[in-house]
Amino acid sequence: MLATTRRKRSSVARLTKNSKIYKAIIHAIQEKKGSHITSLDLRKIPEAIADFFIVCEAGSTTQVKAIADFVEAHVKDVTNEAPYHHEGHREAQWVLVDYVNIVVHVMLPETRKFYKLEEMWSDAEAEEHK
Repeated sequence: MLATTRRKRSSVARLTKNSKIYKAIIHAIQEKKGSHITSLDLRKIPEAIADFFIVCEAGSTTQVKAIADFVEAHVKDVTNEAPYHHEGHREAQWVLVDYVNIVVHVMLPETRKFYKLEEMWSDAEAEEHK
């Protein structure tokens, strides 16, 4: 049953840190002053559902929404790609923007501290973005 709910990544081109969508996401977060931006390279982890997670923090729910909205708008402008799925806009404590091979997590600091995504995926290669 799990296999039917998993997205197929093999039919979608594998991404790199140099891909347009990856760079556009990082740029959009930086433009809206997202902090503690970390990318996790999940490509060597067989059970991972994406190639990359990009995680960042925002100082308020208003900023969480602004970052997530700008990521979507900027990625659309630069790459003509729309997200496969997004969620969390209503509460805006953690907004997830899913581009299939890259999943963006925009979180309040306390939410990030509670869920500890970087620890959960500690096998991934992590990179900090200033």
